[in-house]
Amino acid sequence: MANRCDISPGACSTGVPGLDDVLCGGFPRNRLYLIEGDSGVGKTTLALQFLLEGARLNENCLYITLSETKEELVQVAKSHGWSLEKITLLELSSIEQQLKAETDHTFFHPSEVELNKTTKILTDAVDQFKPSRLVFDSLSEMRLMAETPLRYRRQILGLKQFLAGKQCTILLLDDHSGSDTDKQVRSLAHGVIGLQKQSPVYGINRRTLIVEKIRGVKFREGFHDYAIERGGITVYPRLIAAEHRTQFTRETVPSGIKEFDQLLGGGFDRGTSTIIMGPPGTGKSTLTIRQAFVAGQRGEHVNFYLFDETIATFVGRSAALGMDLEPFVAKGLIKIEQIDPAEILPGELMHRIRQAVTEEKTRMVVIDSINGYLNAMPDERYLSMQLHELLAYLNQQGVISMLVLAQQGALGAMQSVVDLTYLADTVVVLRYFEAGGQVKQAISVLKKRSGEHERNIRELKITKEGIMVGEPLNEFHGILTGVPTFVGTSQQMMSSK
Repeated sequence: MANRCDISPGACSTGVPGLDDVLCGGFPRNRLYLIEGDSGVGKTTLALQFLLEGARLNENCLYITLSETKEELVQVAKSHGWSLEKITLLELSSIEQQLKAETDHTFFHPSEVELNKTTKILTDAVDQFKPSRLVFDSLSEMRLMAETPLRYRRQILGLKQFLAGKQCTILLLDDHSGSDTDKQVRSLAHGVIGLQKQSPVYGINRRTLIVEKIRGVKFREGFHDYAIERGGITVYPRLIAAEHRTQFTRETVPSGIKEFDQLLGGGFDRGTSTIIMGPPGTGKSTLTIRQAFVAGQRGEHVNFYLFDETIATFVGRSAALGMDLEPFVAKGLIKIEQIDPAEILPGELMHRIRQAVTEEKTRMVVIDSINGYLNAMPDERYLSMQLHELLAYLNQQGVISMLVLAQQGALGAMQSVVDLTYLADTVVVLRYFEAGGQVKQAISVLKKRSGEHERNIRELKITKEGIMVGEPLNEFHGILTGVPTFVGTSQQMMSSK
């Protein structure tokens, strides 16, 4: 497996699933890091997970809070099912009691005395508890005490110099309340992680994490989705297909339908992707069911990700067409997941698919449909990039991937919500056409990168006995345009009875 992200053996694990992957092992130890983001992005939750991981490893952990009380932190921990018994908490109220006596009688400005004394109390706490991991929450309070950017920067620099020789990994939490001149603390930090939150018109918030810098080490660049649920933060690292190359046996897998295999030049090739496109009701999902049914008979694992149909309807329809998936579901060979695009992050879906391939040894992945997947994306322009990485990854794992794309309209010129045919190795097109006073369906293969395929257009028929593919429709012109012309007899048409 090729991997441009070399794991650092002595790194400080964050305790956040997925974040160590992004950081290529964790934080380099004994350095100072800035965690920044607006309210509600999960800075405190991430910091607590970082300290809890240290406590699990029997390291001394200290949480200094100027923004939240000890009671509030304990409540946050309780909401995730955590105990903070092994973490030392130093809160603002205890610091204020020590400051009060010295700020009542002084010739200096109270804010200057308060800032200097607060810093002194913090350094004394570090000397006393000797933490291996330290969280300071948050810099916005210290910024208020400093009043001027110069004093604030000088104080942060002094704090960094003091902590430099303490064998301690430090997280400084900060919101975006400061001006651009206050952001000079970024240059003092060894690393900067930004947390962001976007609120769509409908559905869950989308939270993304970006590592803006980590000095001297590799890390995974770009935005990574993350979720906050009971149990803490989970980060879904951005999929980079080039890091996941494996060897597999290249072979052609027949569909079990002789005429369809002729269209495909023998069948579906392992390590290739297929888009099945056409208007609603033409049999796109039914074709994927057929392939899953045959794969289950071979004893292979198949994963369905349904965006547009409930599991009960899907399974019931499969059985009605003579392809009962229930026995394979019961054996664990076929797994069907119903995806709500308003309740899932794109990165989370990628993570689920990767888990299915790596842990469950899935050999076929079906996404039904791309239209529903598009609704889970924050912006249409990201869809092609994500699908490119996903399909490349699946191809490199030897997985047969199938994507259903519903086109707009039923007759005439068809339009797609998004054109992704260039991404797929194979494109199967379904169409309606009229013949003998009946609405019929046609099937053809527009392209197949992995080998030769038949150029004919054939009739497709779906009955309770299953799927039938007829002889080439040589007596029709213009089927793919949606406005066919009949130019001969109907002898080659399949019986409508």
